[in-house]
Amino acid sequence: MTVDNICKYLAEQEPGAFVRWLLSKEVNEIQILKTELSVEPIRADAIILLQIDDQILHLEFQTLPESKPAIPFRMLDYWVRLRRQYGTDIEQVVIFLKATTSEIVFTEQFEAPNTRHRYRVIRLWEQDPDPLLANPALLPLACLARSESPNALLERVALQVARIEEPQQRQNLSASVTVLAGLRFDEALIDQLFGERYMQESVIYQRILRQGLEQGRQEGREEGREEGRQEGELALIMRLLTRRLGAIQPAVQDRLQKLSISQLEELGEALLDFQENQDLMAWLDSRGKQ
Repeated sequence: MTVDNICKYLAEQEPGAFVRWLLSKEVNEIQILKTELSVEPIRADAIILLQIDDQILHLEFQTLPESKPAIPFRMLDYWVRLRRQYGTDIEQVVIFLKATTSEIVFTEQFEAPNTRHRYRVIRLWEQDPDPLLANPALLPLACLARSESPNALLERVALQVARIEEPQQRQNLSASVTVLAGLRFDEALIDQLFGERYMQESVIYQRILRQGLEQGRQEGREEGREEGRQEGELALIMRLLTRRLGAIQPAVQDRLQKLSISQLEELGEALLDFQENQDLMAWLDSRGKQ
């Protein structure tokens, strides 16, 4: 599944970000373990195993709660096999991506006569988005976090992604967001904020890439070009303003084109509260004639 591949890609590219988020600790060395164990292979597209000192962090991302065998038993099965093979402490975390009321997402242990096994569960739709927004590696997960206004949250994610200066990182995160956002948002909104999507999987990490953004956004990805960065930021601001306020008059577009990168970034935050064109005009007027 593409969603599984995206989550695997994110955790393997920036394992330190996931360790800090889930374990609240800084580590210098993290080893990504092969996702196969004795007896039978684990589903390589569903889990991530990170070895930190004398501990293994076992991550499993789930879109749907139903599975065979059921998740609680599977977590016990994984724990036993990991313990047998590596002989170390194991922290298991199941991250549910899509909101549901299924009993499984509120279950944090397997229980049977004489046996009880506990693991952690994270329901992403209940999580504070701010820690995810603050770390570029976790931005794709932020679009699924808690929010009273999900569309505004996705806009914040789009702004954060657009401000990433390293072109390849920005491209990969954009692709990741478009896939995970599909679990919550309409395709039209995703395309409006992120442009066209083209996914390509590699044979190693099944990397998901995106191509085909409009010219302004492409130029914004050109490394070291201030002009390109400004045009890329402006292109995104224009899409957000058009979605919120409707067509932008040419005279207003001229004023927007003269804004600096820092001013566009300020506008990107302010426009989330705009309700009508007068709000935009008042914001521009407050900064003098541009």
